[in-house]
Amino acid sequence: MGADRWRTIVVHNSAMKVAEKAVRQSVSLPPRLARQVANMAKSRKLSKNRMLVELIENGICAGKQKQQQFYALAERFRNEHDPEAASRLGDELGRMVFGG
Repeated sequence: MGADRWRTIVVHNSAMKVAEKAVRQSVSLPPRLARQVANMAKSRKLSKNRMLVELIENGICAGKQKQQQFYALAERFRNEHDPEAASRLGDELGRMVFGG
């Protein structure tokens, strides 16, 4: 048996997904928050880095959803012809913007 029999040829297919190159960031967390992240990562058997990535992705997604809900509500408010319904929608918009 020659060494040539065990040679492997790696082929890249254009349909294969190329992994994104990670960008290293330094983040300082308050101790309480760092403990929470560590505990979450441990309970899910993830690294702290992976846990932070998931939390950030979830936060971005939640922010986008909240923005879409706001725009949908603003559109309903603009198109509402009933003064009482418009008032309720305006109150709801105010709560979204200012809390409460």
